[in-house]
Amino acid sequence: MEDKYTAEEGKSIRTGLIAMLVILVSVFLTVSHNASVKRKKLSGGYSVYANFGRTDGLEIGNNVRMSGITIGRVIAAELDENFNSKLTLEIDSKYKIPEDSSASIVSFGLIGGKYVEIEVGGAEEYLKGGDSINYTQDAMVLEELLDRIISMGKAKRKQSVKNTVENETAQEEKQQGIDATEEKELDNLVEEVAKEDIKGDENE
Repeated sequence: MEDKYTAEEGKSIRTGLIAMLVILVSVFLTVSHNASVKRKKLSGGYSVYANFGRTDGLEIGNNVRMSGITIGRVIAAELDENFNSKLTLEIDSKYKIPEDSSASIVSFGLIGGKYVEIEVGGAEEYLKGGDSINYTQDAMVLEELLDRIISMGKAKRKQSVKNTVENETAQEEKQQGIDATEEKELDNLVEEVAKEDIKGDENE
């Protein structure tokens, strides 16, 4: 009985199944981690605010991290008077944040969950409960990033095609100029030969 799949097809199927399994495990670990963070209670803390233009993918209960360490979590999200997203961040009381620090929304890789990353500033004063983080960076949406990469690729390809066409046109024009010059030289040579023949006939 013949095999249902060739060796190459079987290898491709196994590779696809392994990749799918890795993705499922990554998603499961991310969801489990986020669920454990939401259940975890901070041992006392203070709340600060951060305003973002968009917070796509960020959920209440997600981590707040600083230098790779979890220092708090997102406990509330609402729209402010300017229709921006206003997040309330609960910070563990044992961590202090310089008042000129910034906050950005990043992700655990392409398929991971979002979290708020605090970039430490250099101020000597620290944020207190009720203060706001003034410097923020919105979440990067994966679809927008892919669209931007595709658009850049299309623009680069278009420019490459344009350059190729211009080079080919310039080469054709150059070749036409060479051909025209050679044709003119040939005409001059024929004309000179004809003149020599006429002189020869007259001498005879």
